[in-house]
Amino acid sequence: MIKNIVVIGAGTMGNGIAHTFAQSGFKVNLVDVSQEALDRGLKTITTNLDRIIAKGNLTEEQKAETLGNITTFTALNDAAGAADLIVEAATENLDLKLKIFGQMDELAPAGCILATNTSSISITKIAAATKRADKVIGMHFMNPVPIMKLVEIIKGYSTSKETFDSIYEMSKTLGKVPVEVNDYPGFVANRILMPMINESIETLYNGVAGVEEIDTVMKLGMAHPMGPLQLADFIGLDVCLAILNVMYDGFKNPKYAPNPLLVNMVTAGKLGVKSGEGFYDYSESKKAEKVSKMFLK
Repeated sequence: MIKNIVVIGAGTMGNGIAHTFAQSGFKVNLVDVSQEALDRGLKTITTNLDRIIAKGNLTEEQKAETLGNITTFTALNDAAGAADLIVEAATENLDLKLKIFGQMDELAPAGCILATNTSSISITKIAAATKRADKVIGMHFMNPVPIMKLVEIIKGYSTSKETFDSIYEMSKTLGKVPVEVNDYPGFVANRILMPMINESIETLYNGVAGVEEIDTVMKLGMAHPMGPLQLADFIGLDVCLAILNVMYDGFKNPKYAPNPLLVNMVTAGKLGVKSGEGFYDYSESKKAEKVSKMFLK
């Protein structure tokens, strides 16, 4: 019976995952390396709860209960002692994840399930950093976590049926729709999404059309709620690059090779919304209303 949750990482995905578990009645220990990061995470959760209240889908009492279910820690060894499930939501970096999973394995109770929110990295490879590969699984939530229904549940090579069934059923109690996925680079969501984003960047790179034009074609012609270049900015261009590199390394197929423009933008620190500029300029608004000066005709 999963009751006590530990979430590692208070960033965009981590605070969203903590929010979702806490609002569903789970006790959550939220862990990050600094109190400042934890405070930012809690502030985001509070803001998002207020938005739900404004829409009439939550009461002030439920908000207080949700926040009361979250306790913050700056050290995993203080947070993991009674954990039934630990969800890692750190940066999409293999070495970092392997290090964290080694610590999780050492500190968590024997029966604790270890999950990762990775969007592309092999669950089997991550599980190899532990002595409980049967209890390691992928839980790939979508952003923004409190709103998006999908969770990819990814089985590693050694993930047990008991572990999979437990996480699959528990995901339903969060109000999510879990989908079973096998362990291959990019899983399903990003294996399909990232080549589309990369091809959109290629289309811009080759001068076929401009930023707004490409996004408009996909929104109005393909009924996408957000254009691919705007979506890339929202995800983070560094994250897009990291996922493409994982797929390129995993499949050795040139169709996954990141476009040079994407590589250059990440190298220059133009990461999208989080840096204030990507394909669009976010200095005045978080909405994609102004194309970056680099791409103006």
